[in-house]
Amino acid sequence: MNLLPYHQLTDFTTEVFQSRGVPESRARTAADALVYGDLVGMRSHGLANLTRLYLPLFESGRVAPAAEPEVLADRGAAVLLDSRKGLGLWAAAEAMDLAVERAGQYGIGMVSVRDATHLGCAGFHAARAVDSGMVGLVASNCGRQRIARPPGGSVAMLGTNPLAAAAPAGPGQAPFVLDMSTTVAPTGKVREAARAGKPIPEGWLQDAEGRWVTDPHALDRGEAFPLFLGGHPETGGYKGYGLALLVEVLAALVPGAGLGPDPDAYAGTGGPSGRDDDIGFFVLAVAPAALRPEQDFTGQAAGLFAALTGSPTLPGTDRVAYPGCREADLRAAALAEGVPVADPLLDELRAVADDLGLKLPEGDRDDR
Repeated sequence: MNLLPYHQLTDFTTEVFQSRGVPESRARTAADALVYGDLVGMRSHGLANLTRLYLPLFESGRVAPAAEPEVLADRGAAVLLDSRKGLGLWAAAEAMDLAVERAGQYGIGMVSVRDATHLGCAGFHAARAVDSGMVGLVASNCGRQRIARPPGGSVAMLGTNPLAAAAPAGPGQAPFVLDMSTTVAPTGKVREAARAGKPIPEGWLQDAEGRWVTDPHALDRGEAFPLFLGGHPETGGYKGYGLALLVEVLAALVPGAGLGPDPDAYAGTGGPSGRDDDIGFFVLAVAPAALRPEQDFTGQAAGLFAALTGSPTLPGTDRVAYPGCREADLRAAALAEGVPVADPLLDELRAVADDLGLKLPEGDRDDR
């Protein structure tokens, strides 16, 4: 594993996005959003997607580098935006910043977005609210992409439909950041295993007949379907399915973005279909300080999360944690020592650097 300096890595990624026509400030936001995945250990949604997902979006014309979002409706606490095919990495961040601004005025701010592209780690955008002492919620559908089947269904109808929430956890404690797909595993984790040449566990994917699939390459061959959280109906699969539909309603139905479920899919093979174009976002910021004294909220938040981390543990467990603790630890280590980049990914980045005439950061090796 290679350890590359964080700021040099984001500078490099910013230059890559600028080379595709993204304005500098938005290219910087996009770079921060993308490298965030590697910074907090979510490498399936980090720089591995630069050559797999984002650069092909530019090359195919499915993203508008200089897009300027259009306000379609503004009701003060609620705003509807047309992203106009803007790069989701910065568009979702700006949507959250706008939601935070409105929450500062009204106590709550909701920004609904349509015609967007992939936003990267939803948790990155939700956590922006925490910097202002607010609670953030982000949901994104997958546009018209269909890769997951409803429980009992034979035709793919939905995407992984990620959902994220973030909240302050009190002074000196890592913020609460929940970042999850509504499927058992996001497709990025499956592809990460494929790149590493490793099988995936039973329970992530199943074939057309409902048998477990452990070959990660089967996903992109169109031979396997992700399962929703909970797996089969008898183990709670309807809960994950219900969450995926909730995301579809909030993120796509509300703003009028592309929907996954479509009767046209019935006529196909039942396998994956559609593309993740016209993605919808639901972005919400809540300002507790608008409802009660800020110190009361902060103190209670500190007590809530400290009660968890201070609770007794089972044998073999160092501590009880909550979503966001591990990410904060990895972030601190990466900022101090360097961002972990595997050799195959470094080779991909080096090829991009050579193609664009850019300088790739140099780092240290960590073979522990």
